[in-house]
Amino acid sequence: MKLIALFLLLIVLPINWEPDFNNAKKKAKEKNELILLNFSGSDWCGPCIVLRRDYLESSVFSDMADKNLILVNADFPRKKKNIGTPEQVKRNEDLAERYNKEGSFPLTLLLDADGKVIKTWHGKPETSPEEWTAEIKAICDSRK
Repeated sequence: MKLIALFLLLIVLPINWEPDFNNAKKKAKEKNELILLNFSGSDWCGPCIVLRRDYLESSVFSDMADKNLILVNADFPRKKKNIGTPEQVKRNEDLAERYNKEGSFPLTLLLDADGKVIKTWHGKPETSPEEWTAEIKAICDSRK
């Protein structure tokens, strides 16, 4: 019974997002992985909510990401109850200043361990979650 409960817990665990971009770069270098940086408005941006639900939280993506990516989410919620700590808000603003000056939401970037942009997606991908995940995986594989 405990084994079944553990298995179910592992299935429903959300993917792990690194809150600190500098830590993400360090981990990416250590693990020879790429960074997926997602800019979102989690409580007001419809396409952001769809991207997260249908793509980023899909099992096909989370399985691939777990083995190939360091994930960073720069979230810009509008509701006071959803706003992060002042430190997190500052980190997200710094990321936006560097990578999202236009304020596009959602904006997803694939970066190398030094923070150089490899690929950019504006809005929700126009392919299926499986095709989008395969595209990212192919880029990851080509850089190992």
